[in-house]
Amino acid sequence: MAAKIEVIVMKKSKEVESVERMEKQCEEMRQRLGISKRGETLYQSPLSMWSESDVVVEADGRGGATLQVVVGNYPDDYVTKSEQRFLSEDVACDAAEALVAKHTRVPRGVV
Repeated sequence: MAAKIEVIVMKKSKEVESVERMEKQCEEMRQRLGISKRGETLYQSPLSMWSESDVVVEADGRGGATLQVVVGNYPDDYVTKSEQRFLSEDVACDAAEALVAKHTRVPRGVV
């Protein structure tokens, strides 16, 4: 019985090493391609000056990203109000900046 457990542990250990090797290769490829790791926050800003909402852009690990409007304590405890996926990280960040700019405009004559 002990020999069978040892074989299973050794097999699992080799599989974990294989996963680690593949993750390292993926990270090297991402660096060469200039794309971010999945789940990496690329942009975060309040939606407006006194807003409870934040605008967040999160990388998908394949060169795209998701723009989210969230309420709460991102990334620990939050609710997603809206979400939009983009094929490009840069386009997602540009859209996030435009959304924030739209909500933070100062009306004429106020300044």
